[in-house]
Amino acid sequence: MMRNRLELLRRLLSENGSIWITLDDNEHAYAKVLCDEVFGRSNFIANVIWEKADSPRMDAEFFSIRHDNVLVYAKDRTLARLNRMESDQDEVPTHYNKTDELGRRYYLKPLRAMSSRDDTREARPSMYYGITAPDGAVVFPKKPDGSDGRWRWGREKYEAEQERVEWIDGRSGWAPYYRIYADTAAARPPETIWSHPEVGSNRTAMAEQKALAEDVEPFSTPKPEALLRRILEIATDSGDWVLDSFAGSGTTGAVAHKMGRRWIMVELGEHCHTHIIPRLRKVIDGTDQGGISKAVEWQGGGGFRYFRLAPSLLEKDKYDTWVVNPQYNGEMLAEAMCRHEGFTYAPSDTVYWQHGHSTERDFIYVTTQTLNQDHLAALSDEVGPERTLLICCSAWRGNPNSFPNLTLKKIPNAVLNRCEWGRDDYSLEIRELPVLEIPSATAEEGPSGDARGRSGRVAVQPTLFGAGTEG
Repeated sequence: MMRNRLELLRRLLSENGSIWITLDDNEHAYAKVLCDEVFGRSNFIANVIWEKADSPRMDAEFFSIRHDNVLVYAKDRTLARLNRMESDQDEVPTHYNKTDELGRRYYLKPLRAMSSRDDTREARPSMYYGITAPDGAVVFPKKPDGSDGRWRWGREKYEAEQERVEWIDGRSGWAPYYRIYADTAAARPPETIWSHPEVGSNRTAMAEQKALAEDVEPFSTPKPEALLRRILEIATDSGDWVLDSFAGSGTTGAVAHKMGRRWIMVELGEHCHTHIIPRLRKVIDGTDQGGISKAVEWQGGGGFRYFRLAPSLLEKDKYDTWVVNPQYNGEMLAEAMCRHEGFTYAPSDTVYWQHGHSTERDFIYVTTQTLNQDHLAALSDEVGPERTLLICCSAWRGNPNSFPNLTLKKIPNAVLNRCEWGRDDYSLEIRELPVLEIPSATAEEGPSGDARGRSGRVAVQPTLFGAGTEG
């Protein structure tokens, strides 16, 4: 079930993006191996331990399990952008045990690379060079066994930051160390163990749900808002996109909205209507003051749109042959074929064969008719030598090669070559996301607030995806 989703999500990720997957002990090891295949082992970032239970289970058969695993992968580790966490400036950790001439706290770390897989001269030859000690001797990075090692800094960085280097005269002679200041550690790397007092527990999440809707059965596996806040603080900045492909009770969208992120959630279950939409309405109108609302000073605002999944375009008839689903009318079929073939759906009011276009001279025509040679000849004449037309039809008779401005495709085969049908996981090959058309200043307002052009056509047609708007 997961492989198709992970492969699709990887394609949707930005080049510097990351994916966070929460799993229990039953599945996380299998998911780790699968993610190594999809994302590459080198793009594994961390396995975060979230303390999801705030008390032990005394009725546990063997172990009282109190944690979940959060697997973190980057699309490209070399480009990944993860934020550090803020720390209290007033509390300087005790290992910053030295003070410089300006009163700044710091500690020392050896300049020679140590205890890493690439701390040899062969691994990083540019970081093996000599530097001059206080007594004038030239010191090279040597490992305890006498073999050649390497410095942590390249030569240019060393020359630029020599003021941070301190020399210690030990039993083996002079050794360089560099200063790490407390004031540069105000933002610290996130750690991999998250306790429930920091990010909440399952009990916290249940309480947040009940506060939002007392008369609705709580979602079975909710996540606390503080947990999602921690993830989004690390993985995103204000204005970034956040995608949750298993929306559940809508916590990701609610938290992303309060934090000024743009978001997309996907949920096929009925709790989209019983939990997610009512929750987001309260977020927007400001009545949701639970979770992280007070911490981020949330007062409401914004809005959202939602879309219903369209029925499958194709289905098998009683002869086990792929045919167009009878739920699709002509307009829905034309729009679907435009999307699958990479055309912009823009039906003409005057030219029947212009259902969409890819350029100013390349058009698409969708019909369930069987076209004969006379039909094709008439179409070719209307299209003319300066334009081209892709015809998606049920079948045709004649020789389409006689008309250089026409290209013909059978509808079922054209769609089957681009999609996976007959599956229960909706793992479609996504070509293009729908774009909201902004009505022009001359558009008229329909009676329900829909923006309509002069011909009366709705600017955003919800026939295929069932769009709704909130906010």
